[in-house]
Amino acid sequence: MALVLDLLNRDPRPNIGNPKAEAPAPAAELRHPEKQKRPENPILRKPDWIRVKAPGSPKWAETQKIVKENKLVTVCEEAGCPNIGECWEKKHATFMIMGDTCTRACAFCNVKTGVPQPLDQDEPHKVAQAVAKLGLEHVVITSVDRDDLKDGGAEHFARVIRAIREASPGTTIEILTPDFLRKPGALEVVVAAKPDVFNHNLETVPGKYLTVRPGARYFHSLRLLQRVKELDPTIFTKSGIMVGLGEERNEILQLMDDLRSADVDFITIGQYLAPSRKHHAVIRFVTPEEFKGFEAIAYVKGFLMVSSTPLTRSSHHAGEDFAKLRAARSAKLG
Repeated sequence: MALVLDLLNRDPRPNIGNPKAEAPAPAAELRHPEKQKRPENPILRKPDWIRVKAPGSPKWAETQKIVKENKLVTVCEEAGCPNIGECWEKKHATFMIMGDTCTRACAFCNVKTGVPQPLDQDEPHKVAQAVAKLGLEHVVITSVDRDDLKDGGAEHFARVIRAIREASPGTTIEILTPDFLRKPGALEVVVAAKPDVFNHNLETVPGKYLTVRPGARYFHSLRLLQRVKELDPTIFTKSGIMVGLGEERNEILQLMDDLRSADVDFITIGQYLAPSRKHHAVIRFVTPEEFKGFEAIAYVKGFLMVSSTPLTRSSHHAGEDFAKLRAARSAKLG
């Protein structure tokens, strides 16, 4: 714990003491995202191990129908997840709340950037009804960044959690949240709603934040995860990163240590895939053997659960992984 607190006193980015450097993008830029156009990057040919089957099964279609009928947004679609066919076949969907427009423009993300619409106050009910109709044992709820809201959308997250608990009491709930940067008290509101798993992704190593995740702060995200455990030690914490962005192996190992210092239970490591030529380039495809090596090291470092494969994503196999996570904690406690 003390290590993470010490880390808060340093930051890998320049101009950390300059308030202007800390400020999110001005509203004018958000209204005109074309001003933030990135140069086109080459697209590397995907190796065989990264290829997946196209969706289209009857069960996939049934899941799609329920999502559309309830006018819901899923990160499966918005982020172009390669696992959508497999997950929707199993009636697993990750719901993205608070709209489809993000107030940030991360270089890896396919979700559109701009000025979001007002919150749909009926969304918690819609999500809860979809969860009940799908008969989900475990559900993942994520969102766009909503820097425009006073609490970053914390109360909306809490309302969704409470609505699911009421409509489907047996469903376990995993949330994948923004960082609630400069939103005092927001995290406490979400934790008080008692999700079963609190996930917040670091996404990449600190040295890549300026180019990959410029609107975020590495040590703020790390402290957020640590604070969840301080507020409620019973909640599982989880974080994930992408590899293939040009990071070094020793940087990944240091990130693992940082997460363990924050008492994070579960780490996911997956291959970055560029959504388009406008996004950050794939520097290289990490081999399956390297992913297995990261998995072994992460377990040695003390994580209760590790998912490290080329196609690993934050919510991929989330239900099965949650069951393993609970079993690992029980075994550890004896």
